[in-house]
Amino acid sequence: MAIDKWLLIQHQKYNHPPTLRFYTWNRPTISLGFSQKKKYPPHWNNLQWHGKSIDIVQRPSGGRGVLHQGDLTYAVISSQFEGNLDEVYRQISQFLIMGWQRLGVNLSFGKPHRQYFKSSNCFALSTNADLTDSQGNKFIGSAQLKKGKFSLQHGSMLLNPTPELFKKVFNTLPPQAVLENFPNIDTIIETLLNAAQEYFNAEFIHQPLSSKEWKLIEIETKDILH
Repeated sequence: MAIDKWLLIQHQKYNHPPTLRFYTWNRPTISLGFSQKKKYPPHWNNLQWHGKSIDIVQRPSGGRGVLHQGDLTYAVISSQFEGNLDEVYRQISQFLIMGWQRLGVNLSFGKPHRQYFKSSNCFALSTNADLTDSQGNKFIGSAQLKKGKFSLQHGSMLLNPTPELFKKVFNTLPPQAVLENFPNIDTIIETLLNAAQEYFNAEFIHQPLSSKEWKLIEIETKDILH
């Protein structure tokens, strides 16, 4: 997520083109929404899984706590979308709806709940920025950071969380899986990438970060890690 923030900054400076990223996590990690800061259950500070501490990181965007384990994270950095936060959410999220429909999952925008910001668990309740399945279960939780016309939208797709760990963190089981058996991660990414290229009318070029860029990211984004 430090990379997401850095890419937004570079795009603002016109040093980097619009970007689409997909990534997973090396080990279980909780990310906090920007406004959430340190307002989370105290037991999160001492959580362990398989003998290792669970990291807590600060997102540059809003929302509530997300456990990144058994999920796929996406990020879109762009300046081509016009409108307020809600309007930009709906524009960007269309490629996710399109892609998952091709994978056999029909998604629609969630409805806001007044209790959302009283919960520490992002996936406990939906907002109009999230995507839910036909049963109303939240499947993709998204958050956004908007700087004028420049937007970073990223989110988590809940694929195969470990129920025991999820309950350990949030004291509840994860939402019911939308599919009994998901395609492998490469198939999911390829399908979503193709949907994005079609919806955005763009061709994406795979471009790994250089060693120089990695160093800049580490230096310039220390404030979101703790």
